[in-house]
Amino acid sequence: MKLTTVVLPAYNEAKRIRSTVSEVLAYFDRRQLRCEVIVAADGDDGTREAVREMSSSRADIRVMGSERRCGKGHGIREAVAVAVGDVIGFVDADDKTPISEFDKFDPRLRDGCDVVIGSRAMPGSLIEQAQPLYRRCGSKGFGVFMHVCVGLNDIPDTQCGFKFFRGDVARDLFRRQHIDGYMFDVEVLYLAQQIGYRIAQVPVRWRDDADSRLDLVSGNLRNLRDILSIRWRHRSLAGARPVEAR
Repeated sequence: MKLTTVVLPAYNEAKRIRSTVSEVLAYFDRRQLRCEVIVAADGDDGTREAVREMSSSRADIRVMGSERRCGKGHGIREAVAVAVGDVIGFVDADDKTPISEFDKFDPRLRDGCDVVIGSRAMPGSLIEQAQPLYRRCGSKGFGVFMHVCVGLNDIPDTQCGFKFFRGDVARDLFRRQHIDGYMFDVEVLYLAQQIGYRIAQVPVRWRDDADSRLDLVSGNLRNLRDILSIRWRHRSLAGARPVEAR
C-alpha cells in the first residue's frame, strides 16, 4: 500500500497543531491509507514540543524547525527532503482547507497527474468565510502582477495551501526550489509548468481564519522581490526533463 506524506507548515500554532495533526491521521486511518505527518514548525511558543509529545507514542509523526522564523517555503522544502511518501503534499496547519478534501485529489493522482492543487477560484469551490475586502483586493492586484511576470495564466489560484504531488515529483521540484517565503508556491508551479509536469486543479472548501501572518508592507515588498526573481533564477530550465512515473 502506498504511503502519503502530509507536511504541515506551522508558525506559532501551539493552540491548534494537536487537533490538526489528529484530524489528518484520523482521516487517513478512516480511509485505511498509510500516512506520515511531518510538522515543519518555526517559532518559540511550544508548537514543536507539542508535536514531539504526540510523536513519542506514534512513529508516523515527525517534527522539525527552529525558534527563528525561516519561512513557509523553507520549512516545506526541508520536510520534503526527508519525506518518504509515494505521494507528498502540504496542508496549512490552521485547517483552512479540511483534510477530507483529499478525497478529490487521490483519484487525480492515481490517474497519473504529477501535481494536484487546490483552487478557490474554480467553479465548485466553496468559500465558507471570505477574507476581508482589502485582502481580496490585494490578492487580485498580486495576481495581475504575478501573471505578467511569470505567466501561469491558466492557474488562477496559486496560493491555496493545499497541494499534493507524486513523491518523486515533489522531491525534484523542491530540490530546485529556493524561495523561503510565501511565493514558494508560485516558484514550484512555475518549475512544474516549465519542466512539463501534468498539473490538475481541484475546487476546494476554504475558510479564512482572520489570522494572517503576512505583514502588509514588508511582507508584500518581499513577495514582489521574490516574484521578480523566479524567471531570472530558473531561466535555464529549457533542457530540464520530467521525472518518469514509477
